[in-house]
Amino acid sequence: MRVGIGYDIHALKKGRRLVLGGITIPFSKGLLGHSDGDVLLHAIVDATLGALGAGDLGGHFSDRDPRYKNVDSLLFVEKVKKLLRRQKLKIENIDSTVIAQEPTLCAYKQRMRAKIARAFGIEAARVSVKAKTNEGFGEIGRKQAIACFAVVGLMKGS
Repeated sequence: MRVGIGYDIHALKKGRRLVLGGITIPFSKGLLGHSDGDVLLHAIVDATLGALGAGDLGGHFSDRDPRYKNVDSLLFVEKVKKLLRRQKLKIENIDSTVIAQEPTLCAYKQRMRAKIARAFGIEAARVSVKAKTNEGFGEIGRKQAIACFAVVGLMKGS
């Protein structure tokens, strides 16, 4: 078994769509980023790259590369799946925690979980999406940003 940990944080900004786990969440602000700013998918891809020993998100999908400007982060998932196949590895499990003071994400967790599972081609039972607040502390607590941690376990594939 191989394990990787990933992290991402983006500022919230009016006029942007809020995308988490590949789904759009109705909210007055979205995440500022070179791509769609999906911190959940970014953290999962980062963790997967770490478990593969293949560097990090920025090394593969630079925020200076115009090919990734406003791109759907599901593209990053597709590219990391190719690396998994090349190394004959598959996802054993994904555990993630989104940290957001607002919006409340409880109503969206199962949809995010299902979307992530479909994107990686695994059962939803192998994916966990949790949501926490920052109890009012820091830029997340002041409703200026959303962050995510993810852990990904890999196993030999067939």
